[in-house]
Amino acid sequence: MRRFSQRSALVTLSEINITPLLDLAFVLLITFVITTPLLEQGLPLSLHKGGLPDTAKPDPRNIRTVDVLPQGAYRLQKQPMSLASILAELERDYRANSQIIVFIRPDENGRTKDLTSLIDGCQKRGITKYSLRTEPERGGR
Repeated sequence: MRRFSQRSALVTLSEINITPLLDLAFVLLITFVITTPLLEQGLPLSLHKGGLPDTAKPDPRNIRTVDVLPQGAYRLQKQPMSLASILAELERDYRANSQIIVFIRPDENGRTKDLTSLIDGCQKRGITKYSLRTEPERGGR
């Protein structure tokens, strides 16, 4: 029987098999190549002119309706108010009742910045239950 010296044992240990490492690298590369385009893809939005009627009806006492007019004016429960006044009133109502839902009715010819200002103001005050309202399509689906 042949005995190996200490020196040849070191030579044997210094040879690392990199095949499994390369296999792992290629599997990870393929995984990232396949998944990256899916993560970077935006949402294809086709905004429709109307929606379907609500199937679930919330308690009317919990609903606050805000209209956003094309000129940039706001109305809360059909009363003209400034954005700051509306947000203060919504915040007060929300502190009294956390089930408040804000129905936002933006005019189709209105400015987006007026709508986003209202939504941003609600979110900053912790009001996250709101619904963008549309007219249901005539004729139904």
